Amino acid sequence: MASTNNDIKLDCNDFKSVARALTIVENDLEGAGQLLKKLSFDKNTPVIGITGPPGAGKSTLVNAIISTLVSQNKKIAILAIDPTSPFNFGSLLGDRIRMSAHFNHPSVFIRSLATRGSLGGLSAKTIEMTDVLRAAGFDYVLIETVGVGQSEVEIAGLADITFVVLVPEGGDEIQNIKSGLMEIADAFIVNKADREGADLFANNLKKMVQQKGGSVPVFKTIASQNTGIDEITNFISSSPAKINNRKAYLLTERAYKIIQQKRMASLNKPELYQLVSKAAADPKFNLYSFVEEYI
Repeated sequence: MASTNNDIKLDCNDFKSVARALTIVENDLEGAGQLLKKLSFDKNTPVIGITGPPGAGKSTLVNAIISTLVSQNKKIAILAIDPTSPFNFGSLLGDRIRMSAHFNHPSVFIRSLATRGSLGGLSAKTIEMTDVLRAAGFDYVLIETVGVGQSEVEIAGLADITFVVLVPEGGDEIQNIKSGLMEIADAFIVNKADREGADLFANNLKKMVQQKGGSVPVFKTIASQNTGIDEITNFISSSPAKINNRKAYLLTERAYKIIQQKRMASLNKPELYQLVSKAAADPKFNLYSFVEEYI
């Protein structure tokens, strides 16, 4: 491995070089900008986004997908994104614990990161870190999002293939699924399909997709039992044509996020919290006046 940040040689067979590059980029250390500008993509590595509500079994599903892809001699990188507390700005970063079965596997690289206050389910540095992994030459990059609010739509701007994971218990909410979600999902996964009402839920979801004129597949899985996973990995391996169809949109979304991030770089949220706390003690505190003065 080279001695300077600018000369790191990315190789999916050298996890130390990959980890070092990710740390430089995530923390915006010296040389991060040059490292990113020198990235070369010799391999068309698909980015697979997996999102959905908390408790849908996303980590278990990712585990099962990893097992199947590794059995096919694929090199896999996973970015597992955990939420940052809006109160103490800390994060559990527990996905590596949940994926412990693959933690030391020579074909699997796992990196957890926090949203660090990002409004959606992605870390502000997810785009750059994903490109580092792509440049390292992995066969697939999997991103598991927090799965809250706008993250389902946000992941579409980054992933080449987006899976939205749901559970049968969400049956009452199926009619409330946003139309935007129908547009960005390349496939729905009804996980925990051994639970009561799973077949009805999956059928209703299929009807909803058809009513909107879509051809988005609906898969049923029991990730904890590795059931239905082959269908998911087959879909992944047979979907590269979808990448080119959305390339301009994906690149536009990525460019937008990078520009947004750089323009917000000077905003320190913990520092802002301290200033707001102090100012709010004044009975005449006005948020809009505060913001205008701050800007």
